[in-house]
Amino acid sequence: MTTPAPTPATGRDPLDALDDFGIEVPSWAYGNSGTRFKVFTTPGTPRDPYEKIADAAQVHAMTGLAPRVSIHIPWDKVDDFAALTAFAKEQGVAIGSVNSNLFQDDDYRLGSLANSDPRIRDKAIAHHSECLDVMRATGSKDLKIWLPDGTNYPGQDSLRDRQDRLADSLAQIYAAMDDDQRLLLEYKIFEPYFYTMDLPDWGTSLLHCMALGERAKVILDTGHHAPSTNIEFIVMQLLRQNRLGAFDFNSRNYADDDLIVGSADPFQLFRIMTEIVAQGAHLPTSGVNFMLDQCHNIEEKIPGQIRSVMNVQAATAKALLVDQDALAAARAQGDVLGAHGVVMDAYETDVRGLLADRREARGLPRDPLRAFAESGYAAKAAADRVGGTQASWGA
Repeated sequence: MTTPAPTPATGRDPLDALDDFGIEVPSWAYGNSGTRFKVFTTPGTPRDPYEKIADAAQVHAMTGLAPRVSIHIPWDKVDDFAALTAFAKEQGVAIGSVNSNLFQDDDYRLGSLANSDPRIRDKAIAHHSECLDVMRATGSKDLKIWLPDGTNYPGQDSLRDRQDRLADSLAQIYAAMDDDQRLLLEYKIFEPYFYTMDLPDWGTSLLHCMALGERAKVILDTGHHAPSTNIEFIVMQLLRQNRLGAFDFNSRNYADDDLIVGSADPFQLFRIMTEIVAQGAHLPTSGVNFMLDQCHNIEEKIPGQIRSVMNVQAATAKALLVDQDALAAARAQGDVLGAHGVVMDAYETDVRGLLADRREARGLPRDPLRAFAESGYAAKAAADRVGGTQASWGA
């Protein structure tokens, strides 16, 4: 195991930057979710937002990495959001971003914010006004919008008109926001529509955000790109324009697989985090919100989230170990292999023991997965959560 050298300028351990690094976890990851085929249920699955937050709090208790829980409206709608916020605080976490839902209403068959029917567009805009009220009640500052709108066939609708309608709808939502709230706009190359998506790529999302204002930023989901896309290049460009607002981590083999981050291509995750670290975007002052967006269909949900945040932390730790002085010198000399070697030396460093030592120093378990398994929480939840309806993507 390689021990990191202190940063020459400060004498500090480069991994000290991990002390303030946090990853938001999604409430829906703890319910029953998965593919378009069979979704497998498990004993102890949460039945309401309170139980989802209790499960999410276990991830933070074991890892110290997940201080916020992202909620989805209407899946996480409750009568008293102040009470939900207080409960989260009691559990040791806070409410994070608020996600709108534009893909589960029959009215949205041909689109929501880009629909040709003004009544339906108004309905979608009103839903976001509701989300803004939830943000005010919970203290959340980020409204996350994933737009499922698109078309399946050439000629189905005017591509230009859809962009104009979308721009107008987004402008109305942005105008209704408070000065300390942000609009975060996601993109996806395909699905649920397959001829065009109205927000298919980072450039389209960026153009809409730039038209809206400084508090509109792009969400990058690592599963939402064409094969072989250089995601770290997109990261660099969005950071260069101060428009990367949030990261949704998952892993992909083929498309939007929503698998545990780093499970398919851990080197890609490291490359992304290397670009993040190089620009200081891993620090809370950057405003970039790191979040998981995964489903757990065949694996246990809480351990799946624990493994995920640990994978992101490990990739970030390796990125922090890149010798930036040596890298700059090799680049200046045109030393191609030398520069590549500096990066690979960091990637090949085994950081597991280092991170376990850091957890232990903070009073956290050295092995979070084992600690959770031995805690008895899962068995107690299975025994207590009998009756009612298990939460899923629909609730």
